[in-house]
Amino acid sequence: MRAANEDPNAQAPSTSQALERGLAILAAFVQQGPVLGIAELARTAELSKSTAHRYVATLVRLGYLEQDDTSRKYRLGREALQLGYTAIGSLDLAQAAARPLQALADETGHVANLAVLDGADIVYVDRRRPARASFRLELNTQVGTRLPAYCTSMGKVLLAFADPARVRAVLDQTDLARRGPKTITAREELLRDLARTADTGLGINDEELAPGLRSLAAPIRDRSGQVVAAVNLAVHLGAWNATMPAVQQRLGPALSRCADDVSKRLGYRPGADGVSHSSEQ
Repeated sequence: MRAANEDPNAQAPSTSQALERGLAILAAFVQQGPVLGIAELARTAELSKSTAHRYVATLVRLGYLEQDDTSRKYRLGREALQLGYTAIGSLDLAQAAARPLQALADETGHVANLAVLDGADIVYVDRRRPARASFRLELNTQVGTRLPAYCTSMGKVLLAFADPARVRAVLDQTDLARRGPKTITAREELLRDLARTADTGLGINDEELAPGLRSLAAPIRDRSGQVVAAVNLAVHLGAWNATMPAVQQRLGPALSRCADDVSKRLGYRPGADGVSHSSEQ
């Protein structure tokens, strides 16, 4: 409830009143029920009917609400439901990966990351630093950060095990721009690299995203055996000037164990569907 002397039209600095109102309408379905009319939405969101109608019309156009042809009332649309499913899936994934990811960072002394594929990008779901403080040069990323899939180790893993039609769609909307000194900018060369990634179960980024940055990634599978995420270890030439094969030999086994552990926590059982679960070293 608002305080008696609070201005209902007052807006906190650096916030969007329009966004707040739109979210209030979506939240009304949680508070009041799955099917609501304009009057119910306006009352719950504390808006006039005309204002509520404008926001509802926008949400319908964007796919976050749907209108029933008979009752003319509204329910959550496919976009809102997809957000819910994604949030639930990411929460389960993050919870399953939390301990193995931290253990991987502590064992190797390098930052460990977890990401999923969203369109042509990867999105960071979790990020763990070693418990023992050490100086590391690293990319400025955090949970929620988006990076292009084509030039990241986790992106390569997620594309390598994705449906070919999805890979084509991603590459069709991707500008294979040079991001680092070794970025793969030719589509056919990238497809060969993805085939190698699928064969070995290990994604490699050797200064393809940024100068000096290297990373290794391994796939995480769900109960059905589908690759739903990737885990990686990021290193920088400024902290460890080793050859890529040496990096792979030293970090690969721990990375694979972590990926296997998270997959098992998600219900995956190796060999049950004929899919090999370990990254070949």
